[in-house]
Amino acid sequence: MDFTRIIELASYTLPAIVTGFVAYSFFELHIKNNDKKRAFLLNKEYQKQSLPIRLQAYERMTLFLERINLTKLLIRITPISQQKHDYENFIIEQIEQEFEHNLTQQIYMSDECWTIITTAKNATIQMIRKAAMSDRVDNADKLREVILNDLLEKQSPSNAALGFIKNEVGDLW
Repeated sequence: MDFTRIIELASYTLPAIVTGFVAYSFFELHIKNNDKKRAFLLNKEYQKQSLPIRLQAYERMTLFLERINLTKLLIRITPISQQKHDYENFIIEQIEQEFEHNLTQQIYMSDECWTIITTAKNATIQMIRKAAMSDRVDNADKLREVILNDLLEKQSPSNAALGFIKNEVGDLW
């Protein structure tokens, strides 16, 4: 083979290889863009369907936190007897029932948010138990009074959790 024949062959082959490579690159880029577009549209449709359910879960947990807010809870639940331990157990039982009623909502919210809600519930119960163990408390009415006085000095645990829920829901938009 002579040199001119090699140059002639290269002049046909080289542009074909370059054109093939450019076509392959564009085709690959086109496929990736279509996959991203398809994933975006699927995610957008998922968001459209799941957002109302997630918002409903946050609404239910907001209602839960409002219902276990000690100020509102003590006004809503009157003592069943004058025994402080009966009243203490009754209040805690109401909180636990309300919590169990809303357990399924955790699948629609972040782990951090659920942990904060659970912590608020446990802190509320702890405040009730601590007040009941006080020497100042000898009956159910005194227990209510001590808990309410404690709340004047510090914030209810459910208020902090409500603030977190509001921030998290704000991030959904």
